[in-house]
Amino acid sequence: MSVRVVAFGDTALLVEVGGIDEAHRVASSVTEAVREGQAPAGIAEAVVGAGSVVVRLAAHVPVTEEVTAWLSDRAAAACVEGPVAVSGRSDRPHLEIPTAFDGPDLGTVAEQVGGTVDSVVAALVGSDLRVAFLGFAPGFPYLTGLPEDLAAVRRRPTPRVAVPAGAVAVAGGFASVYPEAMPGGWMLVGRTGVTLFDPVRPPYALLRPGDVVRFTAADRGGGAPPGPTPPPARTGHDIEVLHPGMLTLVEDGGRAVGAGIGVPAAGPADPETMGLANRLAGNPNGAAALEVTAAGPSLRFAVDSHVAVVGDGPGVVEVRIDDRPVGDGAVLPVHRGQVVTVGRVRRGLRAYLAVAGGVATPLVVGSRSTDMLSGLGPGPLRAGDWLDVGRPGRPRGRLLPPPGSAAGPGPQVLRILPGPHRSAPVAAALVDSGPWVVGDASNRIGVRLVPRGGGARLPGGEIPSTGMVTGAVQLPPDGHPVILMPDHATLGGYPVVACVIAADLGRAGQLRPGDSVSFVTVDLPAAARAHSAQERVAADRVEGWFPTRAAT
Repeated sequence: MSVRVVAFGDTALLVEVGGIDEAHRVASSVTEAVREGQAPAGIAEAVVGAGSVVVRLAAHVPVTEEVTAWLSDRAAAACVEGPVAVSGRSDRPHLEIPTAFDGPDLGTVAEQVGGTVDSVVAALVGSDLRVAFLGFAPGFPYLTGLPEDLAAVRRRPTPRVAVPAGAVAVAGGFASVYPEAMPGGWMLVGRTGVTLFDPVRPPYALLRPGDVVRFTAADRGGGAPPGPTPPPARTGHDIEVLHPGMLTLVEDGGRAVGAGIGVPAAGPADPETMGLANRLAGNPNGAAALEVTAAGPSLRFAVDSHVAVVGDGPGVVEVRIDDRPVGDGAVLPVHRGQVVTVGRVRRGLRAYLAVAGGVATPLVVGSRSTDMLSGLGPGPLRAGDWLDVGRPGRPRGRLLPPPGSAAGPGPQVLRILPGPHRSAPVAAALVDSGPWVVGDASNRIGVRLVPRGGGARLPGGEIPSTGMVTGAVQLPPDGHPVILMPDHATLGGYPVVACVIAADLGRAGQLRPGDSVSFVTVDLPAAARAHSAQERVAADRVEGWFPTRAAT
């Protein structure tokens, strides 16, 4: 069997194998090597797809020939060896899911397969189904092992606006259970009361890739799932939200390991700018801060504190304390009872407000970040909310301006690496067809690009479900590229023709609808040099300790 290992941008590698069973063996082998200290340093997670594995690297770890060669050898050996316990879970018993088979599409499914409702139910309860992978939503399992006729059942021509939590469904060769209420186009055949995902209680997801489940017939299916354990209420006592701004989110460093159970990474859309704000406030780079979109909030402080507001360059964010204009990019002392207001973001799309000690909202799946795709985390700020802050450290002095000239009015230039699914002509066309225009539907899930003046579309398409990374440039059938942002789904079915390098992800996070974007291709060594240079510059831009003349 052939095994193909290729760089997936500068943050991951893609292993393509023959099928789902081989993908499970590769992922298990990599996970075991990491657990036993036999893998190269920096491997964070192996995410199973339909005949592929995406091996994600920890932050700041480059894709090297050493890691690629090790992974290629490990994958080839795993594919020729016997079955490997998936993530050490082979000792788990098969899970039974009691199901009431009364779904609204059950009769339609019976017609599609040329059988009866009873024969469809008998086929479902008589099959041992294996979790191929999780995605689409946190805890959403793709179950293989259906009889051939049920595996041929198609999705609904028009997806439902809302599918209830606990719905048992089939489509496209898989069976599944919807872990929460959401839109969906699968054929609904029943319902269960089993809770598949709980964002508060580890291990969060009931199932893992490789687990075996069996549906059992039950009159009531256990009723509707009780729903996940609600996170602690957002009832702090340190900061009151008087006005939430246009879209203000709590974001920290993100969920580093969760893609394997369908949980997006989330985290800041512009990691570099959030890191600068945190450093000024005396916090670690990944401490929870407020991500401001276009126009920010008004916050009343019930405690003495220090804050720092940083945008895409010096002097681009309006900041006031008690209606008195103050500077951005500086440490600002705030006394009890004072109101901090972040106004317009005059350049770029986002700014970050860091508070000494970090924002201390409850942890959800190991992070305080808000994820706009799955709904994890505290969600957008609302008037009347209260926030707590952590134990403050020592705030820094001042933020030096970035080296070089400020960005001009022309197109933003993003450096890209060739994608794992590219063809040379398509990759070249992505560069040559620019500049592209940022579409109005862009958000934290994806930056959608359209050709300027209605230019020619690129040849898009579909691929089997594959793990995705932030910065991947997907090319769907409409031919309009999409740059995946932090809240993107963990799996994707469109080819990735390029990947924005890690050093330029912050630039992508600052793109506004209507902005022009051009691409330029670089190689892996250049991407690694750019990332190292960015870290050095960021470290050198924050100097001194509060108070300084610039910050008073």
